[in-house]
Amino acid sequence: MDKTFFSSNEGKPITCKAAICRKAGEALVIEDIHVDPPQAYEVRIKILCTSLCHTDLTFWKLSFGPISRFPRILGHEAVGVVESIGENVDGFKQGDVVLPVFHPYCEECKDCKSSKTNWCDRYAEDFISNTRRYGMASRFKDSSGEVIHHFLFVSSFSEYTVVDIAHLVKISPEIPVDKAALLSCGVSTGIGAAWKVANVEEGSTIAIFGLGAVGLAVAEGARLRGAAKIIGIDTNSDKFELGKKFGFTDFINPTLCGEKKISEVIKEMTEGGVDYSFECVGLASLLNEAFISTRTVRLNRIIPNLSQLSISF
Repeated sequence: MDKTFFSSNEGKPITCKAAICRKAGEALVIEDIHVDPPQAYEVRIKILCTSLCHTDLTFWKLSFGPISRFPRILGHEAVGVVESIGENVDGFKQGDVVLPVFHPYCEECKDCKSSKTNWCDRYAEDFISNTRRYGMASRFKDSSGEVIHHFLFVSSFSEYTVVDIAHLVKISPEIPVDKAALLSCGVSTGIGAAWKVANVEEGSTIAIFGLGAVGLAVAEGARLRGAAKIIGIDTNSDKFELGKKFGFTDFINPTLCGEKKISEVIKEMTEGGVDYSFECVGLASLLNEAFISTRTVRLNRIIPNLSQLSISF
């Protein structure tokens, strides 16, 4: 990005385009907005690429709760370049390519220093209420001056956004932006589930329900950990060829299983069940099958949906 562009906008509001959601469930509208300059511990970034995550759809429809404020700018899976920085910002400079991430990381609290969790204790309350470090102030206003709310500290459906440094990760500018954007949510969720949460051991057997972005990332994480058998379950057989590139060794299309349950097929393939099972579709109806598909002596690992669950064995 041109250095003259940095200097001409630093410390000033920027007018740009954003996709605004005015009410829950309503179509997003492209409008002009004003983006304030960053305050202390914040940076303003130009979004280079953003993608649509199922979480965006979930909260687009959500009309209640502390993080359902409207009007708002959705989007949280993105990559951008730092346009300007606020006070007390160390480790980031203009021109850095960054991933905005909704999970905070202060680097100082007990949980951030722990290798067992990614839940920042210092900003946990802010995460739940979707507030900023210093209160409720938004950095967005529409052309009439109305405040536009942020979403999960990112709001990437805008040409520019302001993000707290606790929600930023610097990455190599060599990574293609269309692939880098996925690292901030879908890929990190999937690989992290296999690598960090389940801590998959070498030689393990794995079942992954759903071969979307998260499911493929789980397979990659399990492959990197040395899993011996990685079974992919999806109703779309067209995904299976791509799945092989991410480490899947076997596939099940539930529509071709006749009267057998998925868990029955998996147990036949694995002599009693897999070591780890991951539900990556977000359907409560699949959670029973995910649990039952594991060996009885194992505690399986899942990625749950927000829906109310009813688990039976």
